[in-house]
Amino acid sequence: MSDQVALVLSGGGARAAYQVGVLRGISRRFPDLAPPILTGVSAGAINAAFLAAHTEPFHAKVDLLRQMWRDLRTDDVFRVDSASLARNVARTGLRLVSGGLIRAPRSSALVDTSPLRELLLRSMAAPDGSLSGIDANLARGTLRSVAITASCYTTGRSVTWFQGGEPRLWDRDHRVGEHAVLTVDHVLASASLPLFFPAVQVGGRWYGDGGIRLTAPLSPAIHLGASRILAISTRSPLAPVTADGESAAPYPPPAQVAGTLMNAVFLDSFDADALSARRVNDLLQAWPPEQRGELRPLDLFVMRPSRDLGRLADEFEPRLPSAFRFMTRGWGTKEARSNDFLSMVMFQPDYIAGLIAIGEADVSARSEALSAFLAR
Repeated sequence: MSDQVALVLSGGGARAAYQVGVLRGISRRFPDLAPPILTGVSAGAINAAFLAAHTEPFHAKVDLLRQMWRDLRTDDVFRVDSASLARNVARTGLRLVSGGLIRAPRSSALVDTSPLRELLLRSMAAPDGSLSGIDANLARGTLRSVAITASCYTTGRSVTWFQGGEPRLWDRDHRVGEHAVLTVDHVLASASLPLFFPAVQVGGRWYGDGGIRLTAPLSPAIHLGASRILAISTRSPLAPVTADGESAAPYPPPAQVAGTLMNAVFLDSFDADALSARRVNDLLQAWPPEQRGELRPLDLFVMRPSRDLGRLADEFEPRLPSAFRFMTRGWGTKEARSNDFLSMVMFQPDYIAGLIAIGEADVSARSEALSAFLAR
């Protein structure tokens, strides 16, 4: 069933817990499924790397991944104590208002993500940073290849590191594919939200969130030989626009603007790439096989949240750690109509549990369509 299926996981910060719910729902309904090609970007790279690095059967490692997310606290991802947050904000503010004349110690980001590194080292059984489980899965044949994408601040290009398989290296406009022995640093680089999380150095270059420059999120799986793709997006459905409601809306706070920008940069390209894939499929059906060249039809199934995850975050905002809540409210998270920005950094146990539950429910609602896709 699964020998041709690639699993593609988008970004979305804390919203990637929705992917875990989808994966758990799928693994329980389709216990024979074990996608041999795994690709991920940003928070999706954490999930993809976790699955690639664990050697248990697929359904068992999905349960382990779910447990990791269910146990997650905000301070497992970044430091939320008042001193750390105030220090980073003050350093950044001093450099801005002084035009760089005040030589305060440089702050590389708004938050300190050293707890996230420790979490990944523990949860992926990688005390020295190396993901040795990937080699074990490749040797056993339960994994064909895994790919993680990051954005290189040095060159301005999107870089996909992949391990396993025998694909050709690719070099497209602004995006390249490179062989690599994946480590926790590759995962952290892919998941480093710009400015909010610090950049990560890999091989002498600095990298940040993989969604910044990745204009074709499905392309790594295609380059790795996938003909069928199960993609899980964290992009919430857009609310219907009503003329009366829009005309009465107040001026958007910074958090609302930041959420819109994050969706545009990290998630909208996923939908655009899926639409392009379907259009290419339609064109290929009209062409005889001998005229298709290297192009081939792509069987694509996209799972996405049935609820607005930004609006859901509003319900849990009062329970954030006090210092972090104070900082985010300065951005207007209390006034934002849909907290897409906050939903990406809300590593709250109750919010995460809600996302996982939505993912499992969405699989139940689409189980017939999933069965048809996997049976093709």
